Amino acid sequence: MSQLPYSHIRILDISQGIAGPYCAHILWQQGAEVIKVEPPAGDWGRYVSTMRGTQSAVSIQFNAGKRGLALDARTEAGQKVLVELALQADVVVQNFRPGVVNRLGIAYETLSALKPDLVYVSISGYGDDGPYADAPATDSVMQADTGLMVSNQDENGIPRRIGLLTADVSTGLYASQALSAALYQRLAKGVGTHVKVNLFEACAAFQGMVFLEHALTGGHRPTGAVTAPNGIFKTSDGVLTVVAVGNEHFARVARALNHPEWITDPRFKENGDRMQHREVLHADIRAILLANTTEHWLKVLASHEVLHAPVRSYDDVIQHPQAMHLGTVGSIEQEGIGHLPYIGLPTKPYRRPAEAAPGIGEHSLQILSEAGIDPAHIHQLVKDGVVVQLNK
Repeated sequence: MSQLPYSHIRILDISQGIAGPYCAHILWQQGAEVIKVEPPAGDWGRYVSTMRGTQSAVSIQFNAGKRGLALDARTEAGQKVLVELALQADVVVQNFRPGVVNRLGIAYETLSALKPDLVYVSISGYGDDGPYADAPATDSVMQADTGLMVSNQDENGIPRRIGLLTADVSTGLYASQALSAALYQRLAKGVGTHVKVNLFEACAAFQGMVFLEHALTGGHRPTGAVTAPNGIFKTSDGVLTVVAVGNEHFARVARALNHPEWITDPRFKENGDRMQHREVLHADIRAILLANTTEHWLKVLASHEVLHAPVRSYDDVIQHPQAMHLGTVGSIEQEGIGHLPYIGLPTKPYRRPAEAAPGIGEHSLQILSEAGIDPAHIHQLVKDGVVVQLNK
């Protein structure tokens, strides 16, 4: 771990859910120490998606490797602990709604006055001011409010939610990149920064190209595939996707499917022609592929260098030959659950093997002791319910 770039960085992650925790977790994978602070009842991310006890797919994926402190920051004693931990950190990550950090005494202005080189990351729904600043924001709300659902509309123009937590995850990625830039500035100039990222702008930035397409087409951006063939086709025992992005690629498809006459067919001469006659072309391909197995077609299509792939299940992806070769899927041993597959950053060499996500308050006493807090005071904090230590 000492060879990873952020091995000297300590992050106090007081965020909940996905975007903030993922931002901090990315730097954990790159070597940082991350202390996760959550209420005694736990981060709300523990109780969404697929759950096992007080862990969920969300809490494990975005908090793996962190150490956990359960702290009631609504109390004066808890707020004092939070400030003390923040002043010992290099980075603070928070995603409270506007105004909450002021009430807790951990606003950037307060902390930076005491620690000028602090890097402070604020993640919000719509930003810290403006007409929507106080509006609640979730992934689904953001997918609707930023056009993501329109970007994912079906061929009949019906907007659809993307079946992933796209808004939250992309915001976490943007936040981690901005945090990295702020840490570089801190190293180069010795100054701290207040990094501000919001889900609304992150989702807009993620779709920048489609806004250009919308403008360039006078508001008539095409939906669905923009080349033909480009579709999902059944074989006798599975499903394949076959794609052509230009005339040469289409010629490969024609030869692979033993229809070289397609190459000179006026209906299929250029992509625009193929798009116009896409239904006919797809129907022909559908009938051909249905007549044999997926394994057969994978060999044929590969031999002609056709753009294609089988439609894989999650289990298939884990067993994908390239995933096995690259070590794409790691594993963790999660307390109370057991062995789980884990996919971390797709970057080498800047990633480390995943470790289990913390239970609620799993490392509370250890963290407070390392922070130099008097043992008698720690005992009182636990007795008063301000701090919770997980008893295994």
